Formats: sequence, structure tokens, C-alpha cells
Amino acid sequence: MFESAELGHKIDKKTYEAELPALREALLDAQYELVEKRGFQVVIIVSGVNGGGRRESVRLLNEWLDARHIDTHGMGEPSDEERDRPPMWRFWRNLPPKGRMAIFQGSWYSQALIDRVYGKTKIADLEEAMERNIRFEEMLADEGALILKFWFHLSKKNQEKRLKSLEKDPLTRWRVTERDWQHVKLYDRFYKTASQALRMTSTAHAPWYIIEGTDERYRGLTLGKIVLEALRKRLELTQPPVRPLANMPSLPRVDQQNLLRALDLTLALPKKEYEKKLEAYQGRLALLTREPEFRNLSVVAVFEGFDAAGKGGAIRRIISALDARMYQIIPTAAPTDEERAHPYLWRFWRHIPRRGRLAIFDRSWYGRVLVERIEGFCSEYDWMRAYNEINDFEAQLVEHRIVLVKFWLAISKDEQLRRFQAREQTGFKHYKITAEDWRNREKWEDYEQAVCDMVDRTSTEIAPWTLVEAEDKNHARIKVLKTLCERIEAAL
Repeated sequence: MFESAELGHKIDKKTYEAELPALREALLDAQYELVEKRGFQVVIIVSGVNGGGRRESVRLLNEWLDARHIDTHGMGEPSDEERDRPPMWRFWRNLPPKGRMAIFQGSWYSQALIDRVYGKTKIADLEEAMERNIRFEEMLADEGALILKFWFHLSKKNQEKRLKSLEKDPLTRWRVTERDWQHVKLYDRFYKTASQALRMTSTAHAPWYIIEGTDERYRGLTLGKIVLEALRKRLELTQPPVRPLANMPSLPRVDQQNLLRALDLTLALPKKEYEKKLEAYQGRLALLTREPEFRNLSVVAVFEGFDAAGKGGAIRRIISALDARMYQIIPTAAPTDEERAHPYLWRFWRHIPRRGRLAIFDRSWYGRVLVERIEGFCSEYDWMRAYNEINDFEAQLVEHRIVLVKFWLAISKDEQLRRFQAREQTGFKHYKITAEDWRNREKWEDYEQAVCDMVDRTSTEIAPWTLVEAEDKNHARIKVLKTLCERIEAAL
């Protein structure tokens, strides 16, 4: 895979100096057009062998482009804060908004490659990591991002020569570390592992560009020209590329049965029994979160449901049992301008809690397959792909010992009407009812079908949905508390 990057590519100084001014001018023009249009973001990965010119290439990009519109991230060892979250959290929070570029020196590839080279993982682990990277990049591309991945290569002979040259010069000696020489000893393993990883992950939407790093002028011009060509091609598109849907029919409705209609909404709990159980489960929850082992867990609770189904009331019964320093409630409304400038999961990834804490989402990432689907805020392809993207997201949470509990609170259409009317007649509840709520009632059956599809496609063995019969608020609140306690207990 690296044969073309071992041919000894070189550019003479005269050619380099002749081509560079026009290249820099064209790059700046393209960047300013990107900033002005804000139609997409650019994600650049700079990887490769030690001594191949990664650091110099990042410096060149910041020198040739306007650095005010570039975010540069040197992703080394994760901090304590980053270790408390799933590994991808630190990359998600650093994704650029539309109109900006982000350069990652060290990326979602680095740790998997290093672990495999050092024998900490098996080939199956590497393949699994690369498949996840493919899905991540596919999602970024579908969200409109331009992804450019550069691998700067040196032959083993040239790598040794390069490191010795750096060590000789007192001004550059600091660049060479013991780890660099250790990697030289492991060159053959790096070569084989990198070949496997790049072969697996060089895709149509995010190809790898392998550049020989021996000659700095060749390396720089090649890098600059690839970035320029990719930017120009993308900027010339009047609309972002959209992949077609497979011509597959949805499950036909041949009767009136579905998951929500099968629920027994008559389930109720008398007030005295409710008060007794409320005290018991709140106490149980409080004690669970004080367990020493809870410091190694975190909890993400997701609340979805029809308008007026009682999500807020159920959430209040949870937090009444908790220390306010331990939890955060994240209410999800229409995305802000900042959130719309990022991939849709970005605004949820950044709220993933540290270990020993809880995050409670009052509505969540499921808006993509519910309200955005029904209201036409995204294309059919976008909400169809979201099922797999959400499952992948949740799998990463669970793998990191996050207790993920998802509740759908179900009420009947008649009960919703009664609650809407009660809100209108109660002064301190006026804020809870809007014209949008009334309008959504007109699409009740569409939302009902979307909920059933959502549960069928995203209720997995590691992150199942809990359907809560919420016609009676007492029953709903106790079922929520009981389920949450049981899931935390199982994790502990």
C-alpha cells in the first residue's frame, strides 16, 4: 500500500518557490469562501510514521491558511476528564462547526493502531475499531463534512536517517524521543498494522492520501494541492451530495396492532401505596448513588413521550433523591445556531457525564427519528440512517460503563386532551402548553407509528426501551424509579 510513497519523490527549490505563491493564494481564497458560505465543515487528519513530517505539515497548513478559522488539536494521552467519558467523546467535542476547519494530529485511529502494534489487542480488536471509524466518518460525511486523511510515510531506512539528522542538529534534537526510536524498532509491525487499517478505512467518502515524507518541499506542495482541490470541488457543488435510499418498502400496516396500543393504560396506583413506594425507591436510589463502586459508573437517563405524558414530573421524583452536585438535567428543544452548525449528535455527546454522575435528558437524540422525521426537518435518508448511528452511539456509552436507561411515557390521545385543557385553565401551567402542542396532536397517528419504528429499531439487548404506562402519574413515576434502581443495581 505504501509502494508509491517509497519512490524518492523530490521537488527542487526553484519549482517549489515558483508554485508556492499561487497555491497559497488559491488556498486562502477557498478558505474564505468556505467561511462565507458556512455550508460544510472540514476535518483534516494528519497521521503517519514518526519523522514523516506530521508536525511540519500541521504548521504549514496554519501558515498558509488563515489560522483564525482553523482549530488545531494535538490529541495525545487523554486527560482525567476525558478518561471519564467514552474514548470518542474528546473527538466529538472538538468537531468544527460549518465554515471552519479542524486539524487532528492524533485522531480516532491512533490508540487502536498503537495498542495493536504493542500487542495489547488482537487483530479482531483492530478490525472492530476500524469498522467503528468507518461508521463515524460515514455519519460525518452524511452530515456534510469534508474529511481529508493524510498519512505521511517513510521507509524504514529513511525514518532512521531522518531521526539521526534531527538528533545531530542542536536546534532540532528535542524533537526526537526514546519513544521515536522504540517505534523504529517496531517499524515492521507499524507497517503491517497501518497497511491493514488504511486499507480497511480508505472509503469513497473519506479516502486516505499517502504522501512520502522524505522531501519537505514535495510533502508540502502535495498536501497543499490536495487540500485545495478537495475544497474547490466541494465549494463548486450547488448542493451537498445526497446518497439515495435503497428501494425497500416499509413494514405494511395490515391491522391496528402496535406496541403502544398493546399497553395497559388502565394500570394505576392508589395514593397511599404510591407515597409509600415513592419514599422507598427514592431512598433506594439515594443509597445506590452513594455506593463506593458508583464512582466507577455514570448514568444517562433518557425521557421521551407524547406531549403532557409526565416526563417532567417523573424527572422531578428522581432528582428529589439526589445530591444536586451529582446530576444535570438537559432539556432538548429546537437546536440553536451553534448546534445546527454541527452533526446532530454533537449536542448530546458534549453532555455525557463524568463517572459518578447522572445526566437526565428531557427529550434526546431520538428527535431525529421522531419530530424531525414527522415534520420533515430532515430527509428520509437522514432519519433512516439515524437508527444505526444512534445504536452505535449508545453502544459506546454502554461499553464505557454508562448505565443507559430509556423511557417512553405513553398516554392516550383522550388523556392528552384532558391534560392540555387542564394546563390552559391553570395559571402557573400556561407555559406548558403552546400552539405547537395543539398542532402536533393532528399528527398523532404519524407520531405513534414513528415511536413503534423507533422502539423496534433501537431497543437493543444493551440499551432496551422501557415503555411506561403513564395514564396514571403515580404508576408511571414508580415504574420509572424502580426501573432506574434495578438497572443501577445490576451495573453495580
